[in-house]
Amino acid sequence: MMIHDVTAKVGKHKLRMRVGRGEGSGKGGTSGRGHNGAKSRAGWTSRPGYQGGSTPLLRRFPKRGFSNADFRVDYHIVNVSDLAKHFAAGTHVDVDALVRVGLVRDTKMPLKVLGTGDIAVKLSVTADKFSTQAKAKIEAAGGSVILTPHAAKVAAAEQAEAEALATKKANAAKRAPKGKAESKAESKAEGKAAPDAPASDSN
Repeated sequence: MMIHDVTAKVGKHKLRMRVGRGEGSGKGGTSGRGHNGAKSRAGWTSRPGYQGGSTPLLRRFPKRGFSNADFRVDYHIVNVSDLAKHFAAGTHVDVDALVRVGLVRDTKMPLKVLGTGDIAVKLSVTADKFSTQAKAKIEAAGGSVILTPHAAKVAAAEQAEAEALATKKANAAKRAPKGKAESKAESKAEGKAAPDAPASDSN
C-alpha cells in the first residue's frame, strides 16, 4: 500500500489555522475571538450562574416551601412477584442475592420490598423496609420478613420517639387549664350531686 492510497481514503493532513498574523491572513486583529474581555482569552471558564461577582438571581429570590431532597433516602425497589419468579422455596433473599439475579444493580442503596403481585413460595427475606402488603403476603405464604440490623435499630428508635411524644401529649393534656365552659359544667354537676343542707333551727 502506498501513501497516496491512504490519503485518498482518509484525506490529506490539514494544517491548523494560524491566527493573529495580520489582516491579510483573514484571521488577524481579534483572531476570531471577538473584542476584548475575559472570554477572548485562552483558558477562560465560568461556573453556571456566575454573574460577574454580583449577587446571583437565585440568591436574590426569597426561599419558600419545603424540600427533603437533602436528607431523603433512596431505595432499591423490589416487588413480591419478582421474588416469586426468581427464587425457589426455602431460599434466603437479601440484597446480595438480588444483585446476583439482576433484580437490583448494586448494594449501595438500602432495599425496600413492595406488595405488588402475588407470592406463593416460602422465602426468608431480609430488607431495610417492607410495605404492609408485602409483609402480609410473604408471611401468608409461610415465609418470614427480617429487618437489617441498621433498619431494626432505626425502627426501634422511631417507635420509642413516637411513644415518648404520645406520653408527652397526654401529660400536657392533663396539665392544661380547663376552659370556662368546662369549669361551669363541673360546678353545676357538683351542685346537683351535693345533698340539700338541713334547715337551721331558729328556736
